[in-house]
Amino acid sequence: MTLSEIQSLDRQHFLGVFGERLPVCFVRGEGCTLYDQEGRAYTDLFAGIAVNALGYNHPAVTGAILAQAQTGILHTSNLYYVQPQAELAALLCRHTFADRVFFSNSGAEANEGAIKLARKYFYAQGSGRYKIVSANHSFHGRTLATVAATGHEDYQEPYRPLLPDGLSQVPYNDFDALRAAVDEQTAAILLEPVQGEGGVIPGDPAYLKAVRALCDERGILLIFDEVQTGVCRTGSLYAYQQYDVIPDIMTSAKGLGCGFPIGAVLASERVASAIAIGDHGSTFGGNTLACAVSLSAMRYLIEHDFSSVAREKGAQLMALLRSISSPQIIDVRGMGMLLGVQLTQDCAAKDLVRALLARGFVAGTASGNVLRIAPPLILSAAQMEAFAKALDDALSGF
Repeated sequence: MTLSEIQSLDRQHFLGVFGERLPVCFVRGEGCTLYDQEGRAYTDLFAGIAVNALGYNHPAVTGAILAQAQTGILHTSNLYYVQPQAELAALLCRHTFADRVFFSNSGAEANEGAIKLARKYFYAQGSGRYKIVSANHSFHGRTLATVAATGHEDYQEPYRPLLPDGLSQVPYNDFDALRAAVDEQTAAILLEPVQGEGGVIPGDPAYLKAVRALCDERGILLIFDEVQTGVCRTGSLYAYQQYDVIPDIMTSAKGLGCGFPIGAVLASERVASAIAIGDHGSTFGGNTLACAVSLSAMRYLIEHDFSSVAREKGAQLMALLRSISSPQIIDVRGMGMLLGVQLTQDCAAKDLVRALLARGFVAGTASGNVLRIAPPLILSAAQMEAFAKALDDALSGF
């Protein structure tokens, strides 16, 4: 099919939540390179919104898909034991603070599960605590509960009154505002260590440590949403490890499957022990294929120390971006291979993304007029340099 034929079908039949998409349809990928229907190559600096940590057609991912598919078992349900699920849960517990893991199909489902777990923890104690405090400009998902936890008015407005009750937001990196917002009914504080959708805003180390101390003092659970920041993206397996702040509950997704949909809720035994049979579940969550792919990808990332790779390449990419002398760039910030380029108002990030696409480079945006860079972790030095040159050239047109 031609691109125009695909666009026509999309306009007629797909629910229009994405509006007019960027005018390209990728049909093949290899490494950090995507190819459209006409065979044109594009260097990917966005990785499917920080998902494809190992790029495209990586043996650790493609090989696992093929091997599991050839067994004939993609899904059997959670009524039975699933070997890759058990192995993946053990691997995640071995390399994080967690003692228990539950698998979902997405980051939104993982965050929904984390909210449920926090409330069930206090319910099991006979406590009426139910409130969840999160941050302005956060993003936690598209379900009704995670929309209520997401600090973006535009995402919340169409769904008011928000469900469930008891979710509120305060300014990020503002400890005084957070402390003032908690009360005796607060069950948990939900934060991203680095706000991705919110503009690539790293949490201040002193702020996150103070939040942990507040939670300990007031008996509140700390939930870290590491859907975007996890799986080596920010320079450690999970970002909390660089902050030396251990959450009670953590969520993961995106890079966890390196392109295959999977999410996870990770928790300490103290919190997880509140869950009883039937309290939560999922038909597809933790299915055989998803866990086999994630297990293979995670083993590869850990064995080849991609946390160090992301730190080193991220520093190199940040230096290249900061060397661009364009007046349209206000700031370059981030951690590891999750970077944001803050732009002046006369240079719309969405227009810059189109200009880069025309030059053969895929990038994304974040709130606050930010160009968001979250490439596959296998991005080469030559590809970084080519992107920096293309960005410099594209900015000259604004």
